[in-house]
Amino acid sequence: MIPVIALVGRPNVGKSTLFNRLTRSRDALVADFPGLTRDRQYGEGKVGGRPYIVIDTGGISGDEEGIDAEMARQSLRAIDEADLVLFIVDARAGMTAADEMIAQYLRVNDKKAHLVVNKTDGLDAQSFSAEFYALGMNTDPWMIAAVHNRGVSSMITQLLDELLGPMPEPEPEPEWGEVSALTDEARDEAMAEASKEQSERQLKFGIIGRPNVGKSTLVNRILGEERVIVYDQPGTTRDAITIPFERNGKPYTLVDTAGIRRRKNVTETAEKFSIVKTLQAIKECNVAVMVIDARTGLVDQDLHLLNFVLESGRALVLAVNKWDHLDQETRDNIKKDINRRLEFVDYADVHYISALHGTGVGELFRSVEKAYRSATSHWSTNRLTTLLQDVVSEHQPPMINGRRIKLRYAHQGGLNPPIIVVHGNQTDALPGSYKRYLMNTFRKILKVTGTPLRFEFRSGENPYAPTEKNSREAAKARQLKLTKEARTQRERRRKR
Repeated sequence: MIPVIALVGRPNVGKSTLFNRLTRSRDALVADFPGLTRDRQYGEGKVGGRPYIVIDTGGISGDEEGIDAEMARQSLRAIDEADLVLFIVDARAGMTAADEMIAQYLRVNDKKAHLVVNKTDGLDAQSFSAEFYALGMNTDPWMIAAVHNRGVSSMITQLLDELLGPMPEPEPEPEWGEVSALTDEARDEAMAEASKEQSERQLKFGIIGRPNVGKSTLVNRILGEERVIVYDQPGTTRDAITIPFERNGKPYTLVDTAGIRRRKNVTETAEKFSIVKTLQAIKECNVAVMVIDARTGLVDQDLHLLNFVLESGRALVLAVNKWDHLDQETRDNIKKDINRRLEFVDYADVHYISALHGTGVGELFRSVEKAYRSATSHWSTNRLTTLLQDVVSEHQPPMINGRRIKLRYAHQGGLNPPIIVVHGNQTDALPGSYKRYLMNTFRKILKVTGTPLRFEFRSGENPYAPTEKNSREAAKARQLKLTKEARTQRERRRKR
């Protein structure tokens, strides 16, 4: 059993800082103002070979209204899920009515909890923690300074001993040797193994888009529960929330991200970090589900975000949300605009959905799965080379300086996104139109959908081209020849 530990307390007492310490990550955003964390954030940690799960929560003050009330409900759900609650208080702020309310809730619900007094750096910890005994917790408080990692490791070790008892150390993992140069057969075998390993991994897809386009609503609809906060104001989600779940017995990882506005509209430091976390989440996921607001239509910020997804090489699925209650003329105009302006990502499936009512949401999974399969597909060198020869025979590359560009063979150079490496001569002079012809033909025949297909062109080395070594030897030979000729001329003059 892996224990689940929830971190609860008032706003700005250091829950997210402690979460990052316990998970040895920077998954939770940290800033010196209250209310930054809103949704439940899950993370994994390990001490002495013993794993545990940590839940970061928003603050509970007791007088919440609006979105703060939704944050408090998320925190209470985390308490219900946890095996152990770390109730965090602020030594510098002292005990408050909100602390007493949280302690009362833990007692009434008979939750196993420990009091943690944070921000004790530079203070007499015993004196400043004395007043918190009035909260009536059954155990002595832990005094820590999460920002300096003081007292955190010993605290979690003793808590795991209490929950799990002593456990043996894990065996060391085997070391991998160096990889030698690969032949075509060995390369195909390695790529096939990598493709199989990728396909067997847990598919990770992220929900991305501008603020207030319905990303969190879509996440809750997919999961079938109120997992993340949904509120009618832009910027509700501030962090990238990673959520493992199962669908039809198959595991997935879903990432809800913060909305990305135009750069000139971003002024708060916390929002800048939220955008960084969103861009990192795009790079780390296998498939990006881009949510577009049908009521505002396609805007420039959508195009900028799509361009980043394309440059990152992520597979892509487009979801046009808020499709309900639109008249037919508006729908036709939106479809025409999307087909015209998104021609550069024409490989991606487009779904017209209503996240609020669930219309079309189920179809997203088929496209996500199809895009992931294409992104992790493997093709043998023989098949790619044969396809290249057929494509070239159908339409020859152009001639450069009186010589025909030759494309000899192709092999696969990577996965997610798929990379096709083409070898030949004068490939640097291959025009962009011919590269697009190759890409479109390969995509059609290999049935690659939902993911970008990248080509790399490499020219073989000219054995007659001068090298540095040959240049040095040639210079030395010329010098010897000149010296010999000068000696001969001197001898002729002497004889005269």
